[in-house]
Amino acid sequence: MSRFERALEYVAARSAGPPIDRAHRVTVNFHPDRGDLLDSLARGGCYVSQFVTGTSNGGLTAFPGGDRWRWESRMFGGAYDDAPAADRPVYGALNLRRSAVGAAPRFGSAHLRLTADCLRRATFCYPDSFLEPTDFGVAANMRLAELAAEWDGDPLDGYVEAHVHGPVRVDADVEAIVLDPCYRGTAVESAAARLPCAVEWHPGFRLSVDELRRHPHYRGPEFVALGVSLSVDGFLDPAVIGAAVGLHDPQALKRVWHYVARFGCLS
Repeated sequence: MSRFERALEYVAARSAGPPIDRAHRVTVNFHPDRGDLLDSLARGGCYVSQFVTGTSNGGLTAFPGGDRWRWESRMFGGAYDDAPAADRPVYGALNLRRSAVGAAPRFGSAHLRLTADCLRRATFCYPDSFLEPTDFGVAANMRLAELAAEWDGDPLDGYVEAHVHGPVRVDADVEAIVLDPCYRGTAVESAAARLPCAVEWHPGFRLSVDELRRHPHYRGPEFVALGVSLSVDGFLDPAVIGAAVGLHDPQALKRVWHYVARFGCLS
């Protein structure tokens, strides 16, 4: 039995509920203008975990003994404890609300929409794995949708986390890459066009500084001030924040992005 089969079996034994609705899709949100992710996808053909890339749009603890390693050991019964980095699962979220911007935009404005076939080799947890959840699901037993429907907190946090086990190939496992319209006519669109999957567009993220200033306590007034300083013609969008990478603390830019994702979604 392979590592990912052992992981699936371990999670299945701890799951309950009805089968998953196969109309739902796992989406993998990310920032398409950070590093060379799209070029790497075109060259290598597979989307890989932060254990391989050494980068993350959340916390970066993917190393032996780190938090991500420990969480995976707990969730998957140790199946990946001694696994090569490339064998580890890819993280996304289950798009229960069929949102045009993907299931977890807190991690980026773009997303890969995976095929229905990926559901059969996915495991799920609720809430996010960093909270060390006790509720799990697989395609055959999925009660997590009921739990997520009761979420009444920050919309950016109410997702069902997904882990796709086995390689995630762009040519076989991705229905489309879905981009923000601020990237039309840019290098991001050109890079996406080289991928062996459809390129689609969602309605976009765009936040005015007037709206930004109305929420000083969401992430903190210092991040409102940073967002105002970055704005172009009084607005923030994913490309504006992406252009500031390398000029500001990445954790600060992440919080500015949370403002845009939370209050600037046009869908």
